[in-house]
Amino acid sequence: MKILIIEDQSELRNAIRQSLEKESYIVEEAATFIQAMEKVASFDYDCILLDIMLPGGNGLDILKELKKTERDDNVIILSAKDSISDKVSGLELGADDYLAKPFHLSELTARVKSVLRRKSFSGKQFVTLGELDLDMEGRRALFGKTDLQLNRKEFDILCYLSLNQNRLVNKSALAEHVWGDFMDQADDFEFIYSQIKNLSAVEGSVQIQAVYGLGYKLIVQ
Repeated sequence: MKILIIEDQSELRNAIRQSLEKESYIVEEAATFIQAMEKVASFDYDCILLDIMLPGGNGLDILKELKKTERDDNVIILSAKDSISDKVSGLELGADDYLAKPFHLSELTARVKSVLRRKSFSGKQFVTLGELDLDMEGRRALFGKTDLQLNRKEFDILCYLSLNQNRLVNKSALAEHVWGDFMDQADDFEFIYSQIKNLSAVEGSVQIQAVYGLGYKLIVQ
């Protein structure tokens, strides 16, 4: 899962990033309105943590842009302005949640997990695809009764392919989602194979097929 932190206070931004990275999320950052607009114009995110007051502009204008382009990135507003009008404005513009500063990092993490569950697999914590069972909260994958013992990247790859089951996922989209920004500019994506080969060994009602030169497809029979 990939998260964008839009926050101008470097100390708070770093604390949030470190907290989320401990939860195995891919984290990107923007400290100004211009940086944030460049990020959201170029990349998709599973969740955006958005401060309202930013150098160079207002975070609500970023929300307006997301709504105008019909983006479905989850957005949690982080703002010291704990007024009803700010909260209502943000939610009306499409924000999924609102958290007033100061806040505990544990509460922020819980909010992030909550909005991600709502987006992924209709909010389910446990997902079953054929013989494959995914525990989204515990980040575990079982095939039949066998624990697949996946590392962080392998689990993220499996989840992303599962969300796009029976559809081809090209290598650049997979790399950007799992490894972060600018991976679509990589010279090649052979590094994906080393992560996905453990998943491809699974046989049964759920299989991962390589489409030569293009990407991968998770097939549920």
